[in-house]
Amino acid sequence: MQEKEMIEHLSDRKTLMSVRELAKGITYSDPLKTGWKPPLRLRRMPRAKADELRRKWHILVDGDDVPPPARDFRDLRLPEPMLRKLREKGIVQPTPIQVQGLPVVLSGRDMIGIAFTGSGKTLVFVLPLIMVALQEEMMMPIVPGEGPFGMIICPSRELAKQTYDVIEQFLVPLKEAGYPEIRPLLCIGGVDMRAQLDVVKKGVHIVVATPGRLKDLLAKKKMNLDNCRYLTLDEADRLVDLGFEDDIREVFDHFKAQRQTLLFSATMPKKIQNFAKSALVKPVIVNVGRAGAANLDVIQEVEYVKEDARIIYLLECLQKTPPPVLVFCENKADVDYIHEYLLLKGVEAVAIHGGKDQEERENAIEFFKNGKKDVLVATDVASKGLDFPDIQHVINYDMPAEIENYVHRIGRTGRCGKTGIATTFINKNQTETTLLDLKHLLKEAKQRIPPVLAELNDPLEDEETMAKESGVKGCAYCGGLGHRVTDCPKLEHQKSMAIAGSRRDYYGGGGYRGEI
Repeated sequence: MQEKEMIEHLSDRKTLMSVRELAKGITYSDPLKTGWKPPLRLRRMPRAKADELRRKWHILVDGDDVPPPARDFRDLRLPEPMLRKLREKGIVQPTPIQVQGLPVVLSGRDMIGIAFTGSGKTLVFVLPLIMVALQEEMMMPIVPGEGPFGMIICPSRELAKQTYDVIEQFLVPLKEAGYPEIRPLLCIGGVDMRAQLDVVKKGVHIVVATPGRLKDLLAKKKMNLDNCRYLTLDEADRLVDLGFEDDIREVFDHFKAQRQTLLFSATMPKKIQNFAKSALVKPVIVNVGRAGAANLDVIQEVEYVKEDARIIYLLECLQKTPPPVLVFCENKADVDYIHEYLLLKGVEAVAIHGGKDQEERENAIEFFKNGKKDVLVATDVASKGLDFPDIQHVINYDMPAEIENYVHRIGRTGRCGKTGIATTFINKNQTETTLLDLKHLLKEAKQRIPPVLAELNDPLEDEETMAKESGVKGCAYCGGLGHRVTDCPKLEHQKSMAIAGSRRDYYGGGGYRGEI
């Protein structure tokens, strides 16, 4: 009963609706119309055939009038320069999320995409966005100060930069082939705002942004969203976890009309479901692997290692596979310590964390991507969707407190059908709840469960008991498989953050005991 009340209370929140929409009671009942239609043979595909294809590709869908899956990029009616660029990049066949996600998005439908990092989800929102921008530009060329037509919001600068680079890769061949110029803008902190404003003044078609800088530009009326009809929230679970809900809501206040909204997330806890349901219009949910479950293309090895023995064992683990290797830590001090230790041992290593400036982080990522450095040591800042396509091995120097972060971390390897290895060190510092979540995740992914986890006494071992207790398998709030909502560590963290926030409000916004 307690769990039911908590879930209902969370469901009442309308996080994604703007203040204007809430105040005026504005609701949209029909998806946006687009000029795109799938080929006739796809439109005539019997429902049984479409369902058979989805089963074959392990695609789960939910929603009304779901567009048929497309097994070939040519069925999407993309311009030839874009198809050629796909072939140049070695992308000849769509991945499962692309097979179903691209027809859904091109049709103008709102969508929730549940896919682990490395599944090819970026193209699902990038390619249709370019098509939207092209269509708008060809109908009526953009004028100075106008735009954007579409926007992508990312939780980190690194992910935003990576997404922007993907967009540019497709815009160059379009321009060379004589198509109208499409101007994208990377709108992130740590970059001179004047350069960003110069692009806006010329007229901008596409914006890729982090919430903070975007909110600043909109608040200062340097940019408007009057013509923006396409919005993607990438890594939506991370956006919520990092406390960007209020920033996103402020951004929503600047939309003047209905938009097509897409949410992408590696995990889909209850909070994100509610976050999505409040603003999406008849959304289609496309799930390519159970939300919260780890990527099955990763061999997950969990080792019990004493605190003071970890650094020695790390060196041994680095010798298991050839580079590149990613090492994750929970805190900045450990990142710096490991980085210095590896350099002393002659290992070509670089490090990134939130304490390093933007240039240092970008250089480290570039050296690692180009193969000049073999090991990248990082906090979770590097697991927010960054694309390192050839990672063979991920090492978790410590087990993250939340199972979702574990899923994000190991999602760096085993990408696009290649098998990777994830090694995780655990010891007595981890809570029993965290270890039980890990145990259930390993079990679901059909991985070896080490004796130290197998010995854990689990009152919810029986899945039927677990479902009976919470109404779903695992925690109804965060999706963790080893605990219920009443014991949820994430919910406890949210409560403590809310209490801290109310204290700040009580003491005021500046001066003594307040933030200046």
